[in-house]
Amino acid sequence: MKKITLLTFLLAFSLVLGQNKKEGRVVFGKTIAADKISPSGHIRCATDEYNEYLRSKNPKMETLEQFEAWMANRIQQQQSMSQTGGIIYIPVVVHVIHNGDAYGVNENITDEQVQSQITVMTQDYRKMLGTPGYNTNAVGADVQVEFVLAKVDPNGNPTNGIDRVNLCQDSWSDTDIDGIVKPTTIWDPTQYMNMWSVNFSDSTLLGYAQFPESTLAGLSTAAQSSSTDGVVAGYRSFGSSSLATGDFSAPYDKGRTMTHEVGHFLGLRHIWGDNTTCPSTNTSTNKDFCADTPAANAPNYGCVTGTDSCPSNPGVDMIQNYMDYTDDTCMNIFTNDQKTRITTVLNNSPRRASLKTSNKDVAIPLFANDAEVKIENLCSGSSIATCSNPNPGLPLKQVSLYNRGTANLTSATLTYNIDGGTNYTYNWTGSLATNKYALISLPNTGADGMLTVTVTAANGTDQRASNNTSVMSFTGGSAAPTVPYYNYTTFTFTLIGDRYGTETTWSLKNAAGTTLYSGGPYTNSTSNGTQTLVNNQTWTLPTNGCYYLTVNDSYGDGINGDYGSGSYTVKTNSGAITVVNNTTFTSSSAVHYFTNNASLVNESFNMLEGVVLYPNPSRDFFTISIPAGLEKTGKMEIFNSIGQKVMTKAVVSDADLNVNVSNFANGVYFLNLNVGGSSKTLKFIKE
Repeated sequence: MKKITLLTFLLAFSLVLGQNKKEGRVVFGKTIAADKISPSGHIRCATDEYNEYLRSKNPKMETLEQFEAWMANRIQQQQSMSQTGGIIYIPVVVHVIHNGDAYGVNENITDEQVQSQITVMTQDYRKMLGTPGYNTNAVGADVQVEFVLAKVDPNGNPTNGIDRVNLCQDSWSDTDIDGIVKPTTIWDPTQYMNMWSVNFSDSTLLGYAQFPESTLAGLSTAAQSSSTDGVVAGYRSFGSSSLATGDFSAPYDKGRTMTHEVGHFLGLRHIWGDNTTCPSTNTSTNKDFCADTPAANAPNYGCVTGTDSCPSNPGVDMIQNYMDYTDDTCMNIFTNDQKTRITTVLNNSPRRASLKTSNKDVAIPLFANDAEVKIENLCSGSSIATCSNPNPGLPLKQVSLYNRGTANLTSATLTYNIDGGTNYTYNWTGSLATNKYALISLPNTGADGMLTVTVTAANGTDQRASNNTSVMSFTGGSAAPTVPYYNYTTFTFTLIGDRYGTETTWSLKNAAGTTLYSGGPYTNSTSNGTQTLVNNQTWTLPTNGCYYLTVNDSYGDGINGDYGSGSYTVKTNSGAITVVNNTTFTSSSAVHYFTNNASLVNESFNMLEGVVLYPNPSRDFFTISIPAGLEKTGKMEIFNSIGQKVMTKAVVSDADLNVNVSNFANGVYFLNLNVGGSSKTLKFIKE
């Protein structure tokens, strides 16, 4: 009866999962429409979904209709005023968000790749002759906007406008970018256009932007968060493969993702107007509020010319427009009406108008010898005692040493201390060109506390003091939970099972994973109730060892329930001291750790040996089973058979252990699970 009832439940659960299968991918809580996903599976732009997400968080934020009413009025006012026609220069800071990778590896992209993105945007917005941004279209406009990497940082010190930040995470979800990455790293958005290059958890997402706002009373400055204002792109579509080397993703490898997203940042809509209904023949303004972009009712992909998605309204779709979804190599047009919208926003919108007058792109006087120091985040946490290394101490802190001078930096002296204690000196030698950096590990910093680091010399004498000192607090790494310690070599084990003995197995292993003792499966009883499966079995265990007991139930309902209240114990000192006592085992497996080495902790063990994945193969969903008693917080990463990462997912609860793979292509995949400081790789098949 027990088997039939549970099987029925599992079948019903499977049906529910099938009924709840997602038809499209979700970004910022919104299901992406099928026509907004490219044939290659990429989400070209999530600006619409992002700004709806911002509105859901803040009801005071204005609607698009309110913005467009304000915009129309401002355009009319602007057209009646004389225009100077001068070039607008926008200072830019690019936040390169990485996970401690070496310079130029993965998401820690090179300076040259960053600069290639700025070059592409300037070529596109200026319609520069002889570049991919030039066009001969009658309505093609020189927008007269140029982008310049900032030369002065928020503290008034020299910079190259590239802010490298190790946030100790290799990929980021959309909401975590908004809630963690942006507020942590943003520079004053009234003085800098903030751009972020990141590794998206959803590798198919290319980018998105925060839309500008109006100056309507009661709707503007307080309505939209300044801590998130800017544009974001995946690092593989950031910059141009024609101008720099890097890990680019064709056909979105020519920098047009950011040209497109900056268009949104400056007030442009998609050429189909974010609306799939064609305007009628008597409508003078298209849904993107630009009369010189032919009407379209859906995004275009690839480079197919001659498409007329709105035959009721004259004109083929302008697939060359930067605000469509076509491949990067097809794009080369901003129109005159789009230029008018951008100019209006830059003249009137909060935080956009102030960019026009910002002087952060103007270099301050530079010195020949000028070194800057930045303390890096500590990602690895505390070092953990293991069987082979019971007293490892804490990891060393790292700093980045930058050359902000005009001469090559060949030597520098750093002084540092923790909590004002002993002062140490580190003498660095090498060769750094202007704005290049070296990563340095500081000896004697393997402890918690306030680290203060100061540059006291650069090529003999540092000529700028304002960027010489960096301070950061490190806490929480000095204590680690210990495994129960017992100073004995003889232990006894007793196991009481339920009536289904054939479901029960167990093993005792050391930290290396070697099985020392094991048992089961056992026989079934003919009636409900308990049965003794192991009675005071003696274990003789070497001194200074690390051990773990795993008890398994193959059916998944444990040994304590309706069919007999089982239990098991491990005792020592002739039974006087209880090491393990479990009377509540009701899951597929349980693990217990103990040691007779006083200095060891959980990480001494292969914690995830009992982790399994099922069903395997899978069509839609699979579940990761982690034995009872193990921590279940961390993350998972899934790679395809050629090593490409296709998913990263945080694990914060049991619900996160149910994984939807319905959108995966059929084939072999590898899941890397990292929870509780331990990791395990599991192979599965999507069919």
